[in-house]
Amino acid sequence: MSGARAMGTESWGRAGERLRTGMQALGLAADAATQARLLSYLETLARWNRVFNLTAIRDPEDMVARHILDSLTILPHLPAGRLLDIGSGAGLPGIPIALLQPQRPVVLLDRSRKRMDFLTEVVARMALTQVVLAHGRVEDHVPEAPYAVITARAFASLSDIALAAGRLLAPGGIIAAMKGAHPTEELASVAPPFSVQAVHVLQVPGLAAKRHLVALVRDP
Repeated sequence: MSGARAMGTESWGRAGERLRTGMQALGLAADAATQARLLSYLETLARWNRVFNLTAIRDPEDMVARHILDSLTILPHLPAGRLLDIGSGAGLPGIPIALLQPQRPVVLLDRSRKRMDFLTEVVARMALTQVVLAHGRVEDHVPEAPYAVITARAFASLSDIALAAGRLLAPGGIIAAMKGAHPTEELASVAPPFSVQAVHVLQVPGLAAKRHLVALVRDP
């Protein structure tokens, strides 16, 4: 039994059930092994969190809703191709996406060394061979090739995301910015070469808070 699981087998059992029913509600197919890996990721996060405070969410069931299901709600709206997760933090949404889509190349970028150390353990433990870690600022990141999609969760305003990460995106590529309330004022600040492709209202199972996904497209 892992240290995190020792927090309460019953709590993690309820978390597993919330994950199963939540993924069903989202219409996402994942076998038992994949769901077990998602929970193992959360257990590793909970263990590290006792020392490094990587997330304010402590309850296993809340972690499932606010971290895993919240991340996975954006999957139907992402184009195929190589993905960069900027300001990845504890690996959200990059790690859940990589676990559900093992064929997709994913790069996790963060400037914090302690977060990179955590992600290094997660990638090794989960055997995520398609995931590459990049330590540093998004402004300094130099990719091998432009990305098809860039994800940003609670990173910055839309205009700041476009300014910092826009050069990393292939023409026609998408910045998928995860927001809480509808970002009306931020949308007004979007300027060429970017335009708003769509604003998706997200429904996270078990979470009453408002969630939106803004898709910015880089015009060819």
